[in-house]
Formats: sequence, C-alpha cells, structure tokens
Amino acid sequence: MVCVSELPPNDSGSFDEIVAAETDRDPDLAVIEAGSRTLRTQGGPPQADVPARPEDPEVDKALREVEAELATRWGETKLEPSVARIAALMDVLGEPQRSYPSIHITGTNGKTSTARMIEALLGAFDLRTGRYTSPHVQSITERISLDGAPVSAERFIETYQDVKPYVEMVDAQQEYRLSFFEVLTGMAYAAFADAPVDVAVVEVGMGGTWDATNVIDAGVAVVTPIDLDHTDRLGTTSAEIATEKSGIVKPDATVIMAQQPVDAAQVLLKKAVEVDATVAREGLEFGVVARQVAVGGQLVTLRGLGGEYPEVYLPLHGEHQAHNAAVALAAVEAFFGVGARHAQPLDVDTVRKAFAAVASPGRLEVVRRSPTVVLDAAHNPAGARAAAAAIGEAFQFSRLIGVVGASGDKDVRGLLEAFEPVFAEVVVTQNTSHRAMDADELAAIAVEVFGEDRVQVEPRLPDALEAAITLAEEEGEFAGGGVLVTGSVITVGEARLLLGRG
Repeated sequence: MVCVSELPPNDSGSFDEIVAAETDRDPDLAVIEAGSRTLRTQGGPPQADVPARPEDPEVDKALREVEAELATRWGETKLEPSVARIAALMDVLGEPQRSYPSIHITGTNGKTSTARMIEALLGAFDLRTGRYTSPHVQSITERISLDGAPVSAERFIETYQDVKPYVEMVDAQQEYRLSFFEVLTGMAYAAFADAPVDVAVVEVGMGGTWDATNVIDAGVAVVTPIDLDHTDRLGTTSAEIATEKSGIVKPDATVIMAQQPVDAAQVLLKKAVEVDATVAREGLEFGVVARQVAVGGQLVTLRGLGGEYPEVYLPLHGEHQAHNAAVALAAVEAFFGVGARHAQPLDVDTVRKAFAAVASPGRLEVVRRSPTVVLDAAHNPAGARAAAAAIGEAFQFSRLIGVVGASGDKDVRGLLEAFEPVFAEVVVTQNTSHRAMDADELAAIAVEVFGEDRVQVEPRLPDALEAAITLAEEEGEFAGGGVLVTGSVITVGEARLLLGRG
C-alpha cells in the first residue's frame, strides 16, 4: 500500500389519484416518481435534472409499460448476494462496462451527493460523463445520467428495449431472474458505452462485493463514511460492513477514503494492502481546511492531493457536504493522476465553477417559504445527525417541527433520537410504500423519545404536512418557524408532490 501524499399543500384528492394510478408498480420505486412536478431545486441545475412525466402521451405510455415490466422483478430490498447474473448479462452484451474508465462509490451516507459532485467536476473539465445512482426521488430516469442530466424518457425506453432480449436470455439460464436493480445496472452500462462516455461515475446499490455494479474494475474507488445500516445484510459492526464495501477496491486502484470509524478504516487499509492499491485518507492526504456559512450554502477551502483550493462556493448546506466535496475533489484529482503521476493541482477556477453548479435534490432542499419547509432524505441515525447539525447551522429556526415517515426496517429509534434536540414537536406519519412503518407504531417510539406532549400522529402525509405547517405558524409570520420532512426518500418524494415552492 502506498499513501498518496500530498403551499401550500395541493389538493389531497389529486395526490390520491396519482398514487392510485401507480398501484400496478413497485411502491418502493414508483409511487413518488411525480414528486417534483411543481418544484425545481433551489439555485440548482437545469430543469432537466428533475424530470416530470413525459408530455407526449405515447412516450408516457411506453415508459409506464417499461416501469411495469421492471416492477415484476425482485425489488431492491430482495437480494441473492451474487454477481453471477449481472456478469452473465455483461457477457452477452459484450462487456460494455469495460469500454470506459470508471469511478466507483460505496459507503453508508453521502454517496449520491458525492457522485453528483464528481460528475460536475469531470464535466467542467470537458469530459463526457455517465452517472448511475440510486434510489431515485422523482423519476426512474434520474438513475441514469449523461452529461450531467437524466437520460430522456425516450432514451430510457430505447435502452430497455435494446437490452431486453439479452435480459430474457440470461433469465432463462439462471436459477433466479435478474432483479430490478440488476436490469437497471445493465441498462446504465450499456447506455454509457453507446453514448459513449469518457468516464462513468457509479454508486453501489448496497454493500460492494456482491453488488450488481461491481462488475466494473474502477481505477478510483471512493468510500464515503461508513455507519450502521442494512445490518441484516451487511453486518452488525462497522468492520463487518466495511468488509463488504471494500469489495469495490480492485488491484492497483486508488482508494479515496473519507473519515471512517477506526475498525472500518483498518479493514479498508488491509484490503488496499492485499490488492496493492493506493490510499488517500481524508484528514491526512486531503481534507477540509476551512468553511463558513454563506447565503444558500457555504464557502469552503479544500486541500486536495495537489494543493489547496481556496474560496470554493458550495450551494449545499452542512459540514457533511463540505466533507463530501473534499472526497469528490480528491477522487477527480486521482482520476487525473494528481498525487501519483504528477503534483500539479487542478485549475482552481474550473473547480470553483463546477462546485457552484452542484445540486443534490432531497438533501436539505427548501421547497416552500412562510413557513420554510425543508426536505431531507435522512433515513438512518448517522444521516439524521448530519441533517440535524446542518439545519441548525444553516437556517437558525426559532421553532422547528419535524414530519417523520420512516421504513420499518430502519433504526427508527436512533433516527428520532438524533432529531430530538432540534425538533420542538414531531408529526409522525407514513408514506404509501408497503415498507413504511405504521404511523401508530412509529408514534409509540416517538413518545418514548420526545414525550407525549411533543408528538402528534397523522397517518396521511397530506394531513401531517398541514399539521406541521400550522404548528410552525403558531409563533407568527416573522417568528422563524420551520418544518423538516424526513425519515425516508419515499416520504421526501411524496412531500415534493404535495408542496409547491413559495
């Protein structure tokens, strides 16, 4: 191993109609796909980054047919740990994932935001990018991006039709059919080869070793902070989880490692030694030098592998996003050979331009004012702690009301405990997914954490949003009350549908 040195809510009836129209699709994936039809990320990317349903009825029909076919497959929560099926698909497709270099991202939290930052940096240096991330917040087409924007519905449909015969061929040969996520992964790799892209930025779905994305041999492996999540599949300690995630580290690769628990770091470093990978560690070879809150985000100074990058504006809130930015910058430097082949830093003006254009929908995203309503997809204790710290720093609400709808397979108590210091009151609810924790069950846990006087139960999300806004307004129009909707990416997506930007 070598260390690199240097609204008001819309009419609830329309929401019910949209949800009813989606009943034939996987509720984990599709109910919220219209979630941002009336929203645009504040100060963020072009409109194409938050696609609505196709306006052409025929295209919309064709996309729904593709979504319906994908929904007949295993969802993302049902796994058979193996890359045999996706490897077979890659084989019959002609190994498209080997036709471009890639950057592979694993970790517990921050993967999507980091992927978006890496994509923006690469694009700013005139490289054609492909980005594959999950889950989607609004539309399934968000998962596969080219040149910084989701593929069009037409291209998504065409890609599916292109790979469908090969998918069916593999299905017939395997014990289990390809899963939803495996088919989408195959589509992404094929779309990137067809574009063609100069580099692919790929986020794992879960873990690393047996994740469907892990048929690439990425020259740069990124590990964002590891914490406890998916413990039933990945392990019950940081070290066990790191063991699974270290599977993306390939021989001779460069590993960009965010700050980690000691036991996780030991596992990752050991894996790097075993495969003769190069390691760059946040806090040693790169990191955040300084940061200060700015309007709409923060101003950071980053130390990369090649030198210092001062006064970089990042239009995202929270210390965790500054650390994600440091990781993203180091990953792109490593891709360009900074710190290994040469020590010349990247052009600072290009870096600044790239970061200034970054957006990460559903991550402390403001969707309404008076009172301010913020959406954040935190769904585990680590994510909740980061969101709680960031919202206190960035917004300074005099009274913050939480709206929480969580999945039943998550550490809900830990999530609520992380938010307890910042929520004056919490309205517990449930989203429309079959994985959603029952509102009354969630309320019972919330009462133990917050006390009965601070908990309100509204099983329907539209009612929960209305109740929270009313509570936030109790101090008066100029008193600084706010609402944070959180607990699940699905809850956040459904709230996007119900709330317009004021």
